[in-house]
Amino acid sequence: MTVAKLAERSGLSARYILSAEKGVANLSLEKLEQLCNALDLSLPTVVSRQTRGELDGLLSARTPDELTDIAAWIRATYTRSKKPLVALLGVRGAGKTAVGKRLASHLNLPFDELDKRIEDIAELSLAEIFALHGEQFYRQLESTALNTLVDDGRDRVVATGGGLVTDPQNFARLKNSAVTIWLKATAEDHWDRVIDQGDNRPMRDHPQAMAQLRQLMETREPLYGQADYTVTTTGRSVDEIVHEIRQVFGDC
Repeated sequence: MTVAKLAERSGLSARYILSAEKGVANLSLEKLEQLCNALDLSLPTVVSRQTRGELDGLLSARTPDELTDIAAWIRATYTRSKKPLVALLGVRGAGKTAVGKRLASHLNLPFDELDKRIEDIAELSLAEIFALHGEQFYRQLESTALNTLVDDGRDRVVATGGGLVTDPQNFARLKNSAVTIWLKATAEDHWDRVIDQGDNRPMRDHPQAMAQLRQLMETREPLYGQADYTVTTTGRSVDEIVHEIRQVFGDC
């Protein structure tokens, strides 16, 4: 390309382009971008070197959707390296146990249920803990169980209790120590899954149970929304849900 043609395409003067070629021009980023556009070059590939330059060159050819996917993978991969836990959040019936077990198997990690650890510490069932000692005592046990998992320092998948997000201290500890994933579904999905598990307690002597569930979910949604990732589970199989989560970790 002639200097005159490059000047025409870039909107810069021929004199300026000659100075740039000699390395004596005051080459601002704005003018460098004009030159790059005229030469069909990406600005990052011109100003970056070595591995970073190669990466910038590859990224410059990607679509916005592809860049979003790449950013999510990088964020999750290198966040996970600093956080030992992959924590599943959601109201009862979200599928945390089924998804958690399958995900742990695919990631070759152990699987834990926080509520099961709480029961082991108290040597009581969850129902007995709440009936005998109340929610405050349960939250104390939850804190102990969570701290034990975090202090252990080993990678694992953990299904959390549905109400953990309502305790600011426990939720903050979890977010600092885990990649958090909200398994989001409709109230009807949560209801049906609990019933399918053979548990009819939600309907027993509680004519307003569905309305209460909707209100509970509406109240907690802003808290669940603080998770690192949200995965919609409505109308999807466990395998489909796990596949999406595995993509977050670049494991497909």
